[in-house]
Amino acid sequence: MNTKRKITWIGWILSVFTGIVPAADSNRYINVYVGTYMRTAEKGIFKFRLQLDSGELSGGELAGKTINPSFLSLHPNGQLLYAVSEVSNFNGTKSGAVSAFAVNKETEKLTLLNQQSSGGGGPCHLIVDAAGKNLLVADYGGGSVEVVPILSDGKLKEPSCVILHKDPEAGAEPRQSHCHSINLDASQKYAFVADLGLDRVFFYKFDAEKGILTKNEPEALVLAKGAGPRHLAWHTSGKFAYIINELNSTITVTAFDSEKGTLSEVQTLSTLPEGFSGKSDCAEVVVHPSGRFLYGSNRGHDSIAIFAIDEATGKLKALGYEPTQGKTPRNFCIDPSGQYLLAANQDSNNIVVFRIDSSTGLLKPTGQKAKVSAPTCVKFSPKE
Repeated sequence: MNTKRKITWIGWILSVFTGIVPAADSNRYINVYVGTYMRTAEKGIFKFRLQLDSGELSGGELAGKTINPSFLSLHPNGQLLYAVSEVSNFNGTKSGAVSAFAVNKETEKLTLLNQQSSGGGGPCHLIVDAAGKNLLVADYGGGSVEVVPILSDGKLKEPSCVILHKDPEAGAEPRQSHCHSINLDASQKYAFVADLGLDRVFFYKFDAEKGILTKNEPEALVLAKGAGPRHLAWHTSGKFAYIINELNSTITVTAFDSEKGTLSEVQTLSTLPEGFSGKSDCAEVVVHPSGRFLYGSNRGHDSIAIFAIDEATGKLKALGYEPTQGKTPRNFCIDPSGQYLLAANQDSNNIVVFRIDSSTGLLKPTGQKAKVSAPTCVKFSPKE
C-alpha cells in the first residue's frame, strides 16, 4: 500500500469515528472500461474514470478499437485486457473473434496485440483464469465453449479446446444451444457454462496447464423449461452460486459441492415486482463484495432488483427495485470497494452511477451520468 492510499484510509477511519470528512484525494480513483455494440473497427472500447470519494464519472475517450466488444475481461496482472468481437464471420470463417490488448501504464489506453478466432460464432462472454494462462469463451451463436491459451507476452494462441453443445433431449425438433457465459470456481478446477438455449448449466473439469475442459458427472443442472440461464455470480464464501435466468426473469440460488464440482438448486424467485405484467427479461447478476446483497438487471422493467442474502443458506429476500434511469440495462458492475454501482443502459446510450447504502444495500442515484453508444459491459481496473 502506498503512502497516499494509507492517508486516504486513515482519513476514512477518522470520518467514521469523528464525523470529520477529510478533503477528497483526487488520486483515489478507479478506471472503468466499457464494452459496446460498435459495429465498426474504428470504434469499440471506451475508458472512464470513477472518483471514489465524490462518485464523479469523467472521461469517455476511445481506448481500443475492435468490432462489437460486447464483453471484456482483465488479466490478473492488470496490464492486459481481452474482449470478444460478437460477430458471426471472422477472416472468412463462421466464427467470432477474441482480441488481446495491452494496457498503457501512462495513458491507460489499449494497444491491440492480436486477434484470434473464438472457435464459434457470436462470442458473448469470456474470463481469464486466475493464473492468467487461458481465456475461456462462451459462444451464443455457435453454441460452444472454448479455451484460448495466453502467451507470456499476452497474445492469444489458437483455441486448445472447443466443445459444441447439443440438446441432450433431442427429439424431432432439437433445441439450439446458446452458451451465454462461462465461469470458474475459486479453486479453478471446475467450469460452469450457462446455456440459455438448453436451459442448463453445464459442469466441466478444467485443466489450466493443458487448456482443456472435460465433462463432469453429472453433466449439468437442469433448470425450468424456458428459463434461459444467462450469467452466474459466486457468493463471497464460495458456497453458493446465483444464476440469472433471462427468459423467465428469475434468479436461481444454488449450493456448490466443492468436492464434486456440481451445483444443486436451493431457491428460485422472480426479479420483478409482484403485479408487473409488461415484457421484460434479465441480463446481469452481481454479488456485493460484502456478501450481504445481490443485484440483478431487468430489461423492460429497466431496473436493478435488490436482494438480501442469508449468508448461512444463500437464500434471497427481495428488498426493492431501483430504476436505472435509462433503457435496457444489459450490464452493470460494482466497484471493488462496494460503494458504487454503474448501470450500462444499452438502448438509451448512457451509464448511470448509483451509491450503495452499506447497511441496507439499497441504491441511490448520484446524479452522475455518462454518454456512450450502446454500452454492453462495464469493467473496473484499479490504478496501481
